[in-house]
Amino acid sequence: MIYHEKQIKELCALHVLNNIFQSPDAFTQKDLDKICLELSPNTWINPHKSCLGLGNYDINVLTAALQAKDYSVVWFDKRKDPSSISLGKVVGFILNIPSEYKVGWIHLPTFNRKHWIAMRKIDETYYNLDSKLNSPSVIGDELEFLNFLRNQLKRDDIQLLLVVEKSVAEFETWKLKICS
Repeated sequence: MIYHEKQIKELCALHVLNNIFQSPDAFTQKDLDKICLELSPNTWINPHKSCLGLGNYDINVLTAALQAKDYSVVWFDKRKDPSSISLGKVVGFILNIPSEYKVGWIHLPTFNRKHWIAMRKIDETYYNLDSKLNSPSVIGDELEFLNFLRNQLKRDDIQLLLVVEKSVAEFETWKLKICS
């Protein structure tokens, strides 16, 4: 059974974490709000989340949350091909993509919003666990996943982050060694 949290408010960062760890209890909104407070304890409006209390957590909150569980987030240089990633060393993948902001049916292009999307391998299949989807979407095997990443990374406004164990980040063993 695949755990898939669906979008509530602007809590896509929370959903990304829980979908990657395949647990509804990996993190709560209170956990992420506490991290925000720790990151900026003396501010009236916290820069790491929505001032409306709806979520919209930034990369600093994701990073701190992962560090609390002995994981790291690694930014992937999209000028490189995803085939340079040792996929077996990566616990989960996170895309940061542009997200339209709507009030009712009206699109507001002036708001530069971002959305976090989780992907991971479960058994032998890679899944898109985007919280805006009704259910997990099968991406496929390793080759299909690499092609999926290549297509996503063609856009300038998309970033890829790798969720790895701290030692994997420290020693950069998520990078495939290319023999010459």
